[in-house]
Amino acid sequence: MAQCPCGSGLDFDGCCGPILGGAPAPSPEALMRSRFTAFVRGDLDHIESTHAAEVRDTFNRSAAESTASSVEWVDLEICETSDGGEGDDIGTVEFRARFKKDGELMVHHEKSNFRREEGLWAYVDGKMNPKGKPRRVEKVGRNAPCPCGSGKKYKKCCGA
Repeated sequence: MAQCPCGSGLDFDGCCGPILGGAPAPSPEALMRSRFTAFVRGDLDHIESTHAAEVRDTFNRSAAESTASSVEWVDLEICETSDGGEGDDIGTVEFRARFKKDGELMVHHEKSNFRREEGLWAYVDGKMNPKGKPRRVEKVGRNAPCPCGSGKKYKKCCGA
């Protein structure tokens, strides 16, 4: 049995194979994994059929064929998923797909949006290179109590 290209650790027939064969994806993550596998295998019919209705009309098959044939897909990393459960109609999957183009390792980082259409998950759109929320850093004054809880002033403790 061949291992599935999506990186799940399962064999193809127990992972993306049934979805590529027409079975419904149980979650946005499963659909994302099957779409990656479809790119690896050159199955552009699956890529096109799993787009949301409004996106399907603008699918550029020749560009997708060019991409699929000009790169060597390396692996897929699922970074984060949200929603997409049994009772949900929308879900998101943030992922990194690594590939080699002209011998150079590259990364496609995207946060994809999915929704149910007639009971089936469909890819709606995605944001490339999503940024996380900015970190807030509180400045501690020199004469303020040290945040470590020692009871000393910051300048006499961790700020020294």
